[in-house]
Amino acid sequence: MRIPFLSSFVTSPFEGLLEHAEKVKECAWAFQQAIECHISDRCGQFEELRREVSQLENQADSIKRRIRGHLPIGTLMPVSKFQLFRYLREQDQVLDAVKDSLNWISYRTEPGIPEEVHKDIFLLVDAVIDPLEELSRMVAGAKRYFETYSEKQRVAVKEIIRKVRSQEHEADKAEAAIKQRVFNMAIDPVTVFHMIRLAETIGSIADHAENAGDMMRAMLSR
Repeated sequence: MRIPFLSSFVTSPFEGLLEHAEKVKECAWAFQQAIECHISDRCGQFEELRREVSQLENQADSIKRRIRGHLPIGTLMPVSKFQLFRYLREQDQVLDAVKDSLNWISYRTEPGIPEEVHKDIFLLVDAVIDPLEELSRMVAGAKRYFETYSEKQRVAVKEIIRKVRSQEHEADKAEAAIKQRVFNMAIDPVTVFHMIRLAETIGSIADHAENAGDMMRAMLSR
C-alpha cells in the first residue's frame, strides 16, 4: 500500500511550491501592466511597476530558500529532492526572465519599442502570461494527487501540463513573428538588437514554464 506523500511532512513542501507559484502569478500581472505602461504614452508608472516586479521576485527567493532549507532529512519521498529542486529552479527562472525583460527595456528607454511592433509585443506578452496562470493550478493539483494518489487527479494535472506545453508553442510563434518583422524593418542596428533580445527574453518566460511542467510530469510518473 502506498503511503500518501504529504503525510510524511509536518508541512508539505508543495505548500511552499504553491506559495511560490502564486508569487509567479502576481509577478505576471505586474509584468503585463509594466509592458502596457511602457508602450502607452499616457502611463508614467513603468519604473514603479518594474520595482514591484523586483520586490515580488525577492519575496519568491525567500520562499525558495525556505523550501530548500526545511525539507526533513531522511524523509522517504516518492519524488527525489533533485526533482523537487529542479522543478523549483524552473519555476523560479520564470521570475528571473520576467525581471530581466523589464530591466532590458529600461536600459534603452529612447526611442523605445517601435510602434510597428507594439501589437506583436502585446501578443507575445499575452502568450507568455497564459502558462504562468496555469502553474499554481498545476502545483495545487499535484499537491492533491500526492495526498490521495487519485488517478483521476493525476490525469487532471497531466492535462494542465499539456496545456502549458501548447501555450508555450503559441509563445514561440509570437516570438518568431516579432523577429521576422524586426529584421525586415528599416531601423538602426541597435534597435534591431534590442528588439530581438527583448523578444527572446520575454519568450524564455514561457520556456521555463514549460520546463517546470516537464519536471512536474517526471514527478508524477514515479
